[in-house]
Parts: sequence; C-alpha cells; structure tokens
Amino acid sequence: MVFLPGTAAALCTVRQTLFVCAWTTLTVAVVAFLWVDAAAPLLDRGLVLALTGCLGAASVYACRRRVRKENEVLRLRSVAAAMQRQILRSLPLRTADVLVDGVYEPLQEDRLVGGDVYDVVESPWGTRVLIGDVQGKGLAAVGAAFAVIGAFRAAARRESTLTAVVDSLEASVNWHNLCAEQAGDEERFVTALVVGIDGHGEAQAVNCGHVPPQLVHAGSVTTLPLDSGVPLGLAALTDESVTVDAFPFPADATLLLSTDGLMETRAADGAFYPIDEDLARRAHLDPADLPRALYDDACAFAGTGGQQDDIAVLTVRRAPRHRAR
Repeated sequence: MVFLPGTAAALCTVRQTLFVCAWTTLTVAVVAFLWVDAAAPLLDRGLVLALTGCLGAASVYACRRRVRKENEVLRLRSVAAAMQRQILRSLPLRTADVLVDGVYEPLQEDRLVGGDVYDVVESPWGTRVLIGDVQGKGLAAVGAAFAVIGAFRAAARRESTLTAVVDSLEASVNWHNLCAEQAGDEERFVTALVVGIDGHGEAQAVNCGHVPPQLVHAGSVTTLPLDSGVPLGLAALTDESVTVDAFPFPADATLLLSTDGLMETRAADGAFYPIDEDLARRAHLDPADLPRALYDDACAFAGTGGQQDDIAVLTVRRAPRHRAR
C-alpha cells in the first residue's frame, strides 16, 4: 500500500492521486497504531507512516508535473494540427467544376502531413488539381511539400496555362533546394501531376515524373498515356520542354490520381500490390468510396508489414451544374 500512490501518479489525475494518497496514509496509520501489536516499536510504526506520507507527497508532485507536461504536449499538437490543416485542406473538396474526394495517410501516424501533397484551386480558366510526392521522408520532405503547395495556390489562380503553373512550381522547388543547400540539408525533387478541368468534355494535364492518372468510365479502367516529364527540381538537367496533354473526361467518368505509395505497397514475399487488377474489380464503387477501398486493400495486401510510405489517393469527377431557371 505504501507504493500505491506512485501507481496513481502515473495513471490518474491530480485530484484522484490526492485521494489515493490520503486514503493510503489513513489506512497505514490505522494499521500501524491500532491493529499492530502494541509491543511493536513505536519508532518503526512512525517511520512507516512518515515514509507513506513522503511517498504520497512525491506522488502528488510527480502527478502534477506529468499532467502539466501532457497538457503542454496536447496544446503543441493542437497548434501543429491546426497549422497543418491550413496547409493541406481536408477532403472532400468542391469547386464549380469538380468534386474531389480521397484518402490521405502519412506514413508517420503522429503527423497530419507527410511528403505527399495535393490541392484543388478554382481559377478563371477552370479548376486546377495538384497531386505530388516529395522525394524522401521526414521533416525535410514536409518542408518541400509546403513549398510546392504554396506555389501552386498562387500560380493556379494567376497563370492562364498549365505550363506556366508548372514553371512556377519548378521555381519554388529550386528556391527551396537553394535554401536547403545553404542550411546544409539535402536537396529534394518532387514528382507532380497538374490537371486542368473546365466545363468542356476534355481535361488537360502535365505530368512531371508522377504516377499516370487512371480514368474509370462505364466500368472500365484506362491508364492515360501522358508524356512523363522530369520531376520538379530537375528541369535544369534536361532540355525537354513542359508538355500539356489533353484527354477526354466525360461527365460520368472518374479520374483517379494517386502517389507511388499505393502502387509500391509490398507483401511479405516482395510482391507489389496489383493496383490495376484491384481497381478494375472496384470500378463499380461510388467515387467517394473508391479511395478508401483501395487503401484498405493495399494495407490488407501488405499484411503485417503495414503501410510502407505516404499514400494519397484522389478521385476527381465533374460537379453537377445547376440549370438556370
């Protein structure tokens, strides 16, 4: 019973710990001075009671420190979560042109944002959708991800063409790498896919070394044959120009965008997750449910290995337009 307050200090609130300490001290006093043989040395009984009181006081002090630290950590996590939510908006997202739903699961569970990025911006030239994947993991990858998102939000509303938007993203990554080099950090490149959608039956896309999008239409799945350019941050190493591809995007079709964390999920035997076969089997699902189903299938395929990288899966479909009365 002497050590009971220590257990309470690790598990209970300060008020509960105080109650346990008071109850333990009272119980020890009753046992020591009323139930114990009167021949027992009074000094021994006094020492036991004093030890109980000291341990109780120490337990209350330790409990107060623990609760204070937990509250500080909770406040810091709340602030961090609020800041990250302002940078990476919660799904689903809606504009006048599209409905975007999906799943975003960082590899590290204690973070809301990882190396994968996405955003949806409504502009005078239609809706621009971004999905990207920063090379590497950790806080440095998160910093590059924030740089790309900020540049995209500004350029998507300012630039009239997707090529100009991608040029702005390239400049942002180059600036981030310059700052990283000066700070002694590792430089990063970013694979990205920028899609432009307006009220017509087509969509445009620029692929910067990213996983190609897939079009789900009438129960069939088609991987769009986009030209794959170099990732953001590596344009200086090639003479290739940014290429814009156009493809049909009917009103009843769904565009699936993902990062390589999904397709590179591995089972225990090293086999890769068969995303094409699974997507064909899941093509009948509602676009709002499809990303979660694919993510759950990938996690089940990985088994005990669990999630191995940041994963982002988005579905893009045209928003229903209200007819003018």
